Amino acid sequence: MSNFVSGFSIGLNRLAVFSDETEAYRFPPCPKKGDRVTVKIRTAENDADTVCLITDSDIIKMEKFQNTNGFDFYFCDLEYHEDTVKYYFEISRGTQTYYYTKVGVSDDVITSARFWLIYGFDIPEWIKGAVMYQIYVDRFCDGDKSNNVVTNEYFYLGKPVVFKKNWNEYPSSDDVRNFYGGDLKGVIDKLEYLSSLGVEAIYFNPLFVSPSNHKYDTQDYSHIDPHIGKIINDYGRVLERGEHSNEKAELYIKRTTDFENLNASDMLFCDLVEKAHKYGIRVILDGVFNHCGAFNKWLDREGIYFGAEGHDQGAYHCCDSRYRDYFIWHDENAWPDNESYECWWGLSNHPKLNYENSHELMKSMLDTAAKWLRKPYCADGWRIDVGADLGKTEGFNHYFWGKFRKRVKETNKDAVILAEHYGDASPWLNGREWDTVMNYDAFMEPVSYFFTGMEKHSDYFNRDLHNNGEAFAAAMVQNMAKLPYQSLVSSMNQLSNHDHSRFLTRTNMTEGRIATNGSISASEGVIKDVFREAVLFQMTWPGAPTIYYGDEAGLTGWTDPDNRRTYPWGYEDLELIEFHRRAVGLRKKYRVLKTGSVIFLNMGIGIITFARFNDTNVMVTAFNNNESEEEISIPVWRCAVLNGSVFKTVFDSTDVENNEFYVAENGSIDIRLKKRCGVVLYYGNQDTL
Repeated sequence: MSNFVSGFSIGLNRLAVFSDETEAYRFPPCPKKGDRVTVKIRTAENDADTVCLITDSDIIKMEKFQNTNGFDFYFCDLEYHEDTVKYYFEISRGTQTYYYTKVGVSDDVITSARFWLIYGFDIPEWIKGAVMYQIYVDRFCDGDKSNNVVTNEYFYLGKPVVFKKNWNEYPSSDDVRNFYGGDLKGVIDKLEYLSSLGVEAIYFNPLFVSPSNHKYDTQDYSHIDPHIGKIINDYGRVLERGEHSNEKAELYIKRTTDFENLNASDMLFCDLVEKAHKYGIRVILDGVFNHCGAFNKWLDREGIYFGAEGHDQGAYHCCDSRYRDYFIWHDENAWPDNESYECWWGLSNHPKLNYENSHELMKSMLDTAAKWLRKPYCADGWRIDVGADLGKTEGFNHYFWGKFRKRVKETNKDAVILAEHYGDASPWLNGREWDTVMNYDAFMEPVSYFFTGMEKHSDYFNRDLHNNGEAFAAAMVQNMAKLPYQSLVSSMNQLSNHDHSRFLTRTNMTEGRIATNGSISASEGVIKDVFREAVLFQMTWPGAPTIYYGDEAGLTGWTDPDNRRTYPWGYEDLELIEFHRRAVGLRKKYRVLKTGSVIFLNMGIGIITFARFNDTNVMVTAFNNNESEEEISIPVWRCAVLNGSVFKTVFDSTDVENNEFYVAENGSIDIRLKKRCGVVLYYGNQDTL
């Protein structure tokens, strides 16, 4: 084995070098200030003359302490009092010097890929590798018919709202004012189902009072929307006869401002959280703090709260309103006017909030963040909408999120802060602001391109990236390098969500949207085997795999709004649901899938193999996304596997009964992969959770 690993090359065996931020190579992986941290790295046996760890201030010679299975292991101890230390390794062999960072061995230092040591960056234990489930409430399950929006109950964006009596009707292009009746009671009714699926946390799209079905234009951050909560005082349902409400929307106003309705809805949320916790399921809320809605009581463009007892006048109708400084006004002399205040993406129903100009606004939002995390509500964290865009400057954003984190963690130290962000989020992942992110760059986008070739909205097909294993591995490694360990193991790894096309639709490799292609075409030509491969990848990769409601039941759909179809109760794809149960069960059974190191082993045309491993266990996941069988040789020596070691098949994406065995010879295992298939092979001691 040692000859195979070291070889007879003149230069360093680059494939043998390995270190990462898991506890096997850095202990503790999440240190507190003052902790002594032990850092390790391995090289091939007798391959290095010296190994040094280098920070901005120190060069520390590492000590060889172990030789096993053809590898030499080196270590050193670190003890710093700064908040953050970044480091890399320098390896000398003869006259040659090499550098090792999070992207591997290179001839020059790649400073952007250095390892992060962030003291005091604690994330909740429960989020590490947790299986999450995203619910868009209006489309999940209608458990209470009495709280449904009534057709013509109010006008939204100039047109009356509509209640869809046919639960299975596809969304239209103009979907934002259409309601299907999904609610929190429906979620409570389905908690047993979610538990059986293996779900450990629910991420809810917004729940607070709002006139839209998506609720990203908040009307009142203080209460759960009665239309998804509970309506005690109905105020009559006369509008069901088809009569149009006037602009003031009296029925809507009464329903959504009535104290008993609001209080009952809040208490229903308490009940949901309590019941979810009994199933071992955490609850994450969606925080839309960048902007609110034009209906919001602070702006009150529609006059919902105008003159109402107990409410101050909104800023749209009163220049002396206490909320005037909550918004950005373009022309102080031109109001009230739809063009007079700054909007998010130019949408008049999304007025931008002006935190820099209002200490009261900031206090209100921090109070909101704390309120829903403490008793009696007891939510388990926040997903932050467009987190990096909150203020006018990046400097203010850091200031705000620092305040936000302090308040959240003081209220509930086990609450998670998970932000939506496209691009490099590392400036906010410093241990003082966000915990982690929705993982677009290091998961959704590369995974979509490799398996389907499709951009995440299904807007175009990229032939160069489809089945390009080399490009895929490079994208994953480079983007993962931007995430500290704490953020990587808790990152929200999604195949689909409310902003992008359903992954199953992407498998048809067709460019389109609902307006151009129609709803039916989203289901045409889909390839379930490719979808199964992607799910298996999701469940065996580092991070928190997150299922978008209905994906597991075979839902298809183009991008927003077609991706917001109702859950197909009674028409589920039962085979896909069972597949998800098996894949989630695999993840939850083996500890190495949550905490183990990860390394790519093979990258080719349509081929990916990678390993999750620790000191005693190795799990190899191999994919063949081609349309024909492929034979490959997987170099398991890189996981310190000795010749003669036996791997057992523990999962096959196309065959439940596959239980084949493979023996390592010459440092590798040889395997024939069926077309469009993923398999998981396991070697080691029993490593179950």
